[in-house]
Amino acid sequence: MVEIHRHKLDYKGKSGRSRILIGEGLLAEAAQELGGWLSGRRLFVVTTRRLWELHASALDGILGSAASWKELYVEDGEAAKNVETAQGLWDEMLAAGGKRDSRLVTFGGGTVGDVGGFVAGCFLRGIEYVQVPTTLLAQVDAAVGGKTGVDLPGGKNTVGVFHHPAWVLSDTSLLATLPPAELRSGLVEVVKMAALLDPPLFERVEEELDALLAGDAAVLAPVIAAAAAAKADVVERDEREGDLRRVLNFGHTLGHAIEGVLAYEGLRHGEAVAYGMLFALRLAERRSLVAPEAGERLRLLLRRFELPGLPELSPEALYAFMTRDKKATEEGIVWVLPASREGRPFGSFEMVGTLGRGEVMEELTAFLPSPFAPSAKV
Repeated sequence: MVEIHRHKLDYKGKSGRSRILIGEGLLAEAAQELGGWLSGRRLFVVTTRRLWELHASALDGILGSAASWKELYVEDGEAAKNVETAQGLWDEMLAAGGKRDSRLVTFGGGTVGDVGGFVAGCFLRGIEYVQVPTTLLAQVDAAVGGKTGVDLPGGKNTVGVFHHPAWVLSDTSLLATLPPAELRSGLVEVVKMAALLDPPLFERVEEELDALLAGDAAVLAPVIAAAAAAKADVVERDEREGDLRRVLNFGHTLGHAIEGVLAYEGLRHGEAVAYGMLFALRLAERRSLVAPEAGERLRLLLRRFELPGLPELSPEALYAFMTRDKKATEEGIVWVLPASREGRPFGSFEMVGTLGRGEVMEELTAFLPSPFAPSAKV
């Protein structure tokens, strides 16, 4: 019998508590964990048709624990995240007899988790739900922390609620069918957290990157657990992004702008975030916040990801999109920048809200044609 390794994490925010389970094949045993939670309840499963055709059997134990269940389909990718999709799901749930004590499971990647969590958080003023993330990006980041939401034409995740899942069930065996580019996209989020929050994890990614990119489930599980733990720790201390939780936006300020300007086509989320981290690194170098050797280590690691090239982008369009980002304040954009303190190349950061438009545009104009180059102001 194959030994199955499990990683268990718990975190508690002011508006809810989540238990995170990570391991290979854990969904086969999930009914034991969720049996009482599902007993006698009507269950709704938010997923995509493609994923349901591939992996519906993985949920057999969970489905069998509910009194009844109904799958609800959304589109693949960012196209699912809009108010119209949410309303369609609410209408289906009402028509199927959904009640205040009904349950919901999101079964899919980060976009499915975002829209499904939003639907659960608003339906009849909130029903309990479980996240079953099926992509690496969702397992390390999107499914953890209680953020849910949909997009408006003017920006990503601009409408949402904080609604913590009762459980996050990250079965690493589901990652076996992911294409290499999806694994790469998810691992970028690991690098994001490791660089600013967990230096040993950064070193582990450096050492095991080839196996991680190959989708080795045994190697992935502890890395997923470490990344989820780093995020959960931040969420416990700052659930609603008052200050500390902004650290999780490292690379996302420009990353979201790239996605928005490209209409979410051409680059995956993690790939756009990787370029966002490289740009934030340039801003940190410009301000003498980061040691040269630390900057080169981060660049070298991201270069090993073999990112697709940046298409031609307008600095003006990117800057305009950044100012509309949901994380911007009335005072302007708050940048999360890597910083080196007391000889530590990683594990430190600064939040800087004093970068003027001219300073950002100067770096952005130089960055777009040469994203792996350091700032000329070093």
